[in-house]
Amino acid sequence: MNFVANVLVVLVAALHLGFLALEMFFWDHPFGRKRFGMTPEYSKASATLAANQGLYNGFLAAGLFWGLIAGDVSIKIFFLVCVVIAGVYGGLTAKRSILYMQALPGVLALIAAYLAR
Repeated sequence: MNFVANVLVVLVAALHLGFLALEMFFWDHPFGRKRFGMTPEYSKASATLAANQGLYNGFLAAGLFWGLIAGDVSIKIFFLVCVVIAGVYGGLTAKRSILYMQALPGVLALIAAYLAR
């Protein structure tokens, strides 16, 4: 079970690195605008806010990798709870798909990590 939990934690961390890249580096580019359905004007006006959001996603990924490297399940669980809370909040306030892209993988990894402890 520990192997499955670690694979799921790596997946969640990789997703958050992807979110970081989209929000920090591709928000105001054609790829990011297409992905989020934004106009050039909107993406330019909101790029600083998106970069800040991307930075937070990077911190979540870093915390998950820290937990993996340290082999400390409590670190993994803490950051997975943060991921799930952020995903639920984003899904309820911003875009419903965040529930499936962020919260659901976080919940699955959290359950696996909890069971593997």
